[in-house]
Amino acid sequence: MLILSTHVTIPSHELEITAIRAQGAGGQNVNKVSSAIHLRFDVKASSLPDFYKQRLLQLSDQRISKDGVIVIKAQTHRTQEKNRDDALQRLKELIKKATQLTKTRRPTKATKGSQKRRMDKKTQRGKTKALRGKPMI
Repeated sequence: MLILSTHVTIPSHELEITAIRAQGAGGQNVNKVSSAIHLRFDVKASSLPDFYKQRLLQLSDQRISKDGVIVIKAQTHRTQEKNRDDALQRLKELIKKATQLTKTRRPTKATKGSQKRRMDKKTQRGKTKALRGKPMI
């Protein structure tokens, strides 16, 4: 079971975890040991609240397929247990990132004083550049 918060959990039967052989160079056990983990989580068929599902499906992440299935491959560690923990942690972080509400930006207006200072700086800079030209005779 994956605990997301005090009220929201994902039962273990909704997580499909398979052990596969890790890619890349390896030693003697590279072709014998399946230490990498392939985690699949179907968002649409899950027991998550609707708010979580909507936010996850709106997320533009390459790990989420068009069918609403999250696929995470963990192979950084040497043991299967650590890779399983890593995959579950990454799923948890992805769900938390999707459900965070971003603060809406309220456009602000520049003050009269800041506008005047900006225009004065522009005028001063223009005068400085005008002095660089060829002298008028």
